[in-house]
Amino acid sequence: MWVDVLLLSQLARRPSHGYELRRRVEAATGIKLHNNSLYPALRRFGEAGAVTRTLEPQEGRPPRHVYTLTDVGRELLHDQLADLPEELAGDEAEFLARLAGFGRLSPDERRGVLAARGRVLAERRTRLAGLAEAADDPWAGLVLDEVLRRIREEQAWLDRLASRTDDPTVPDPGEETT
Repeated sequence: MWVDVLLLSQLARRPSHGYELRRRVEAATGIKLHNNSLYPALRRFGEAGAVTRTLEPQEGRPPRHVYTLTDVGRELLHDQLADLPEELAGDEAEFLARLAGFGRLSPDERRGVLAARGRVLAERRTRLAGLAEAADDPWAGLVLDEVLRRIREEQAWLDRLASRTDDPTVPDPGEETT
């Protein structure tokens, strides 16, 4: 689903042909997007009325398909950005894909996404803290302590983001994450 969010987000910026769209997603995320993810998603979007596909002539080459986001697609993108179900909130890629689209959401919707991620982190922290206390292997204890540290660090970052949900600008990139 995060692939859908990234593709729709890029199409919301401007119409694109498949190769350009794949390149733009990769440039924005560092994630290598394969054609077996890209084109089935574009086909689904077309069937749902979320994108239109037109042929663009090219000199000396076959025409290429250019995909344009429709109003249905904008609505679909908004719904996907604003909704982070509990079963997806634990997936870092799902969360980050939505976070990248926060500029399209209302402050309340942003808070909802952050809260969903925060609930998952709190549940993980509780479960792992119990395991860390019971760990009888010192190496396992070190690993659990490190994972707990990372969860606390992410929760602090979420708290900083939550304090900025009413601000439509990008959070200050100079903020420390420690």
